[in-house]
Amino acid sequence: MIERKFITERMKEMMVENFVRDSMKSVGLSDVKVQKTPLGEKILVYTSRPGLVVGRKGQNIKELTRTLKKEFALENPQIEIGEVVSPEMNASIIVEKIVEYLEKFGSTKFKGIGHKVMSDVMNAGAAGIEVVISGKIPSARAKSWRFYQGYLKKCGDTALTSVHVAHGAAKLKSGIVGIKVSIMPSKDLLNTLSLKEASPETQVQQPVEEKKSGIDEEKNAGKEQEKKEHSQPVKKSEVAAS
Repeated sequence: MIERKFITERMKEMMVENFVRDSMKSVGLSDVKVQKTPLGEKILVYTSRPGLVVGRKGQNIKELTRTLKKEFALENPQIEIGEVVSPEMNASIIVEKIVEYLEKFGSTKFKGIGHKVMSDVMNAGAAGIEVVISGKIPSARAKSWRFYQGYLKKCGDTALTSVHVAHGAAKLKSGIVGIKVSIMPSKDLLNTLSLKEASPETQVQQPVEEKKSGIDEEKNAGKEQEKKEHSQPVKKSEVAAS
Protein backbone atom coordinates (compact mmCIF):
# COMPACT_ATOMS: atom_id res chain seq x y z
CA MET A 1 0.00 0.00 0.00
CA ILE A 2 2.87 2.37 0.79
CA GLU A 3 4.43 1.71 -2.61
CA ARG A 4 1.17 2.59 -4.35
CA LYS A 5 0.96 5.82 -2.41
CA PHE A 6 4.49 6.84 -3.46
CA ILE A 7 3.80 5.94 -7.10
CA THR A 8 0.54 7.92 -7.08
CA GLU A 9 2.26 10.99 -5.63
CA ARG A 10 5.09 10.79 -8.11
CA MET A 11 2.66 10.46 -11.04
CA LYS A 12 0.79 13.51 -9.80
CA GLU A 13 4.05 15.49 -9.61
CA MET A 14 4.95 14.48 -13.17
CA MET A 15 1.50 15.54 -14.40
CA VAL A 16 1.93 18.94 -12.72
CA GLU A 17 5.39 19.38 -14.28
CA ASN A 18 4.13 18.50 -17.76
CA PHE A 19 1.15 20.83 -17.35
CA VAL A 20 3.40 23.74 -16.39
CA ARG A 21 5.70 23.02 -19.35
CA ASP A 22 2.79 22.92 -21.79
CA SER A 23 1.26 26.13 -20.43
CA MET A 24 4.55 28.06 -20.68
CA LYS A 25 5.94 28.30 -24.20
CA SER A 26 8.50 30.65 -25.72
CA VAL A 27 9.69 31.76 -22.27
CA GLY A 28 13.08 30.00 -22.22
CA LEU A 29 11.90 27.27 -19.84
CA SER A 30 14.74 25.16 -18.47
CA ASP A 31 13.34 22.92 -15.72
CA VAL A 32 10.27 22.45 -13.51
CA LYS A 33 10.40 20.77 -10.09
CA VAL A 34 7.70 20.04 -7.51
CA GLN A 35 8.62 19.92 -3.82
CA LYS A 36 6.43 19.14 -0.83
CA THR A 37 6.61 21.51 2.15
CA PRO A 38 4.59 21.78 5.40
CA LEU A 39 2.79 24.82 3.95
CA GLY A 40 1.90 23.13 0.67
CA GLU A 41 3.40 22.27 -2.72
CA LYS A 42 6.30 24.39 -3.96
CA ILE A 43 6.75 24.55 -7.74
CA LEU A 44 10.19 25.73 -8.89
CA VAL A 45 10.32 27.11 -12.42
CA TYR A 46 13.75 27.84 -13.94
CA THR A 47 13.64 30.11 -16.99
CA SER A 48 15.78 32.59 -18.91
CA ARG A 49 12.88 35.09 -19.18
CA PRO A 50 11.38 35.54 -15.72
CA GLY A 51 9.41 38.63 -16.75
CA LEU A 52 7.33 36.70 -19.31
CA VAL A 53 6.58 33.94 -16.78
CA VAL A 54 5.43 36.36 -14.07
CA GLY A 55 3.45 38.57 -16.42
CA ARG A 56 2.17 42.09 -15.83
CA LYS A 57 1.54 42.56 -12.10
CA GLY A 58 1.87 38.80 -11.62
CA GLN A 59 -1.22 37.92 -13.66
CA ASN A 60 0.31 34.80 -15.22
CA ILE A 61 1.37 33.41 -11.84
CA LYS A 62 -2.06 34.05 -10.30
CA GLU A 63 -3.84 32.40 -13.20
CA LEU A 64 -1.51 29.39 -13.12
CA THR A 65 -2.02 29.03 -9.34
CA ARG A 66 -5.83 28.99 -9.75
CA THR A 67 -5.59 26.43 -12.55
CA LEU A 68 -3.37 24.11 -10.50
CA LYS A 69 -5.78 24.25 -7.56
CA LYS A 70 -8.68 23.37 -9.81
CA GLU A 71 -7.11 20.73 -12.06
CA PHE A 72 -4.91 18.85 -9.57
CA ALA A 73 -6.63 19.66 -6.24
CA LEU A 74 -3.54 21.27 -4.75
CA GLU A 75 -4.18 22.95 -1.40
CA ASN A 76 -1.66 25.79 -1.42
CA PRO A 77 0.61 25.79 -4.50
CA GLN A 78 3.51 28.26 -4.30
CA ILE A 79 5.29 29.09 -7.55
CA GLU A 80 8.88 30.34 -7.38
CA ILE A 81 10.78 31.65 -10.39
CA GLY A 82 14.50 31.04 -10.85
CA GLU A 83 16.57 32.75 -13.54
CA VAL A 84 19.03 30.76 -15.65
CA VAL A 85 22.38 32.56 -15.68
CA SER A 86 23.79 31.11 -18.93
CA PRO A 87 20.92 30.05 -21.23
CA GLU A 88 23.31 29.15 -24.08
CA MET A 89 24.71 26.30 -21.97
CA ASN A 90 21.27 24.82 -21.21
CA ALA A 91 20.12 22.07 -23.57
CA SER A 92 16.39 22.57 -22.84
CA ILE A 93 16.52 26.25 -23.79
CA ILE A 94 18.46 25.45 -26.97
CA VAL A 95 15.83 22.86 -27.94
CA GLU A 96 13.10 25.46 -27.43
CA LYS A 97 14.99 27.90 -29.66
CA ILE A 98 15.31 25.33 -32.44
CA VAL A 99 11.58 24.54 -32.19
CA GLU A 100 10.73 28.23 -32.47
CA TYR A 101 13.00 28.72 -35.48
CA LEU A 102 11.68 25.66 -37.32
CA GLU A 103 8.04 26.57 -36.72
CA LYS A 104 8.70 30.16 -37.79
CA PHE A 105 10.97 29.75 -40.84
CA GLY A 106 10.03 26.23 -41.92
CA SER A 107 12.11 23.17 -42.74
CA THR A 108 13.98 24.70 -45.67
CA LYS A 109 16.38 26.64 -43.40
CA PHE A 110 17.14 23.85 -40.95
CA LYS A 111 20.86 23.82 -41.82
CA GLY A 112 21.26 27.51 -41.10
CA ILE A 113 19.38 27.06 -37.83
CA GLY A 114 21.63 24.20 -36.77
CA HIS A 115 24.86 26.09 -37.53
CA LYS A 116 23.62 29.27 -35.82
CA VAL A 117 22.72 27.39 -32.64
CA MET A 118 26.10 25.63 -32.62
CA SER A 119 28.02 28.88 -33.01
CA ASP A 120 26.05 30.53 -30.18
CA VAL A 121 26.74 27.63 -27.81
CA MET A 122 30.44 27.38 -28.67
CA ASN A 123 30.91 31.16 -28.32
CA ALA A 124 29.38 30.92 -24.85
CA GLY A 125 32.28 28.67 -23.78
CA ALA A 126 30.97 25.13 -24.22
CA ALA A 127 33.38 22.28 -24.96
CA GLY A 128 31.12 20.60 -27.50
CA ILE A 129 27.59 20.34 -28.84
CA GLU A 130 25.59 17.86 -30.89
CA VAL A 131 22.23 18.59 -32.53
CA VAL A 132 20.17 15.80 -34.13
CA ILE A 133 17.09 16.73 -36.19
CA SER A 134 14.92 13.80 -37.30
CA GLY A 135 11.90 13.95 -39.56
CA LYS A 136 10.74 14.77 -43.07
CA ILE A 137 13.40 17.40 -43.66
CA PRO A 138 13.80 18.67 -46.31
CA SER A 139 12.12 16.05 -48.56
CA ALA A 140 9.15 13.75 -48.05
CA ARG A 141 11.37 10.93 -46.77
CA ALA A 142 12.30 10.90 -43.09
CA LYS A 143 15.98 11.48 -42.36
CA SER A 144 18.23 12.25 -39.43
CA TRP A 145 20.57 15.22 -39.73
CA ARG A 146 23.44 15.53 -37.25
CA PHE A 147 25.28 18.78 -36.48
CA TYR A 148 28.25 18.61 -34.13
CA GLN A 149 31.19 20.75 -33.09
CA GLY A 150 33.87 20.54 -30.42
CA TYR A 151 34.45 17.72 -27.93
CA LEU A 152 31.61 15.59 -26.51
CA LYS A 153 31.79 12.51 -24.30
CA LYS A 154 29.71 9.57 -25.50
CA CYS A 155 30.36 6.99 -22.77
CA GLY A 156 31.48 6.72 -19.18
CA ASP A 157 30.38 8.51 -16.04
CA THR A 158 31.06 11.96 -17.56
CA ALA A 159 28.60 11.29 -20.37
CA LEU A 160 25.88 10.34 -17.86
CA THR A 161 26.38 13.05 -15.25
CA SER A 162 27.98 16.06 -16.96
CA VAL A 163 26.59 16.12 -20.50
CA HIS A 164 23.29 18.02 -20.67
CA VAL A 165 20.74 16.29 -22.94
CA ALA A 166 17.26 17.53 -23.90
CA HIS A 167 14.57 16.43 -26.35
CA GLY A 168 11.82 18.32 -28.13
CA ALA A 169 9.43 18.24 -31.07
CA ALA A 170 8.47 20.84 -33.67
CA LYS A 171 5.07 20.68 -35.39
CA LEU A 172 5.50 21.48 -39.08
CA LYS A 173 3.31 21.11 -42.13
CA SER A 174 5.25 18.05 -43.25
CA GLY A 175 4.83 16.40 -39.83
CA ILE A 176 6.43 16.30 -36.41
CA VAL A 177 10.21 16.80 -36.30
CA GLY A 178 12.18 15.41 -33.37
CA ILE A 179 15.08 17.38 -31.88
CA LYS A 180 17.85 16.21 -29.56
CA VAL A 181 20.55 18.49 -28.15
CA SER A 182 23.62 17.41 -26.15
CA ILE A 183 25.95 20.01 -24.61
CA MET A 184 29.19 19.43 -22.71
CA PRO A 185 30.49 22.27 -20.49
CA SER A 186 34.11 23.32 -20.79
CA LYS A 187 34.97 22.50 -17.15
CA ASP A 188 34.61 18.78 -17.86
CA LEU A 189 37.36 18.68 -20.48
CA LEU A 190 40.25 16.37 -19.78
CA ASN A 191 43.63 18.00 -19.15
CA THR A 192 46.04 17.56 -22.05
CA LEU A 193 49.82 17.89 -21.97
CA SER A 194 51.25 20.89 -23.76
CA LEU A 195 54.46 20.93 -25.76
CA LYS A 196 56.28 22.86 -23.04
CA GLU A 197 55.57 20.18 -20.44
CA ALA A 198 57.81 17.57 -22.03
CA SER A 199 58.97 14.58 -20.02
CA PRO A 200 62.67 14.23 -18.93
CA GLU A 201 63.15 11.22 -21.20
CA THR A 202 62.44 13.19 -24.34
CA GLN A 203 64.76 15.99 -23.20
CA VAL A 204 67.67 13.50 -22.73
CA GLN A 205 67.07 11.70 -25.99
CA GLN A 206 67.32 14.82 -28.13
CA PRO A 207 71.15 15.40 -27.88
CA VAL A 208 71.80 11.66 -28.28
CA GLU A 209 69.93 11.66 -31.56
CA GLU A 210 71.94 14.68 -32.70
CA LYS A 211 75.24 12.88 -31.97
CA LYS A 212 74.11 9.82 -33.86
CA SER A 213 73.12 11.92 -36.80
CA GLY A 214 76.57 13.64 -36.72
CA ILE A 215 78.40 10.28 -36.79
CA ASP A 216 76.25 9.13 -39.67
CA GLU A 217 77.09 12.29 -41.58
CA GLU A 218 80.85 11.69 -41.09
CA LYS A 219 80.55 8.08 -42.33
CA ASN A 220 78.59 9.20 -45.37
CA ALA A 221 81.15 11.89 -46.14
CA GLY A 222 84.00 9.31 -45.96
CA LYS A 223 82.20 6.95 -48.31
CA GLU A 224 81.57 9.73 -50.83
CA GLN A 225 85.27 10.69 -50.77
CA GLU A 226 86.36 7.07 -51.46
CA LYS A 227 83.96 6.89 -54.39
CA LYS A 228 85.43 10.07 -55.85
CA GLU A 229 89.02 8.73 -55.58
CA HIS A 230 88.11 5.46 -57.31
CA SER A 231 86.18 7.23 -60.02
CA GLN A 232 89.02 9.68 -60.99
CA PRO A 233 90.31 9.20 -64.62
CA VAL A 234 93.82 7.71 -65.15
CA LYS A 235 96.37 10.02 -66.81
CA LYS A 236 98.25 8.95 -70.02
CA SER A 237 101.69 9.58 -68.47
CA GLU A 238 100.97 7.09 -65.69
CA VAL A 239 100.00 4.46 -68.28
CA ALA A 240 103.23 5.00 -70.32
CA ALA A 241 105.40 4.77 -67.22
CA SER A 242 103.85 1.46 -66.29
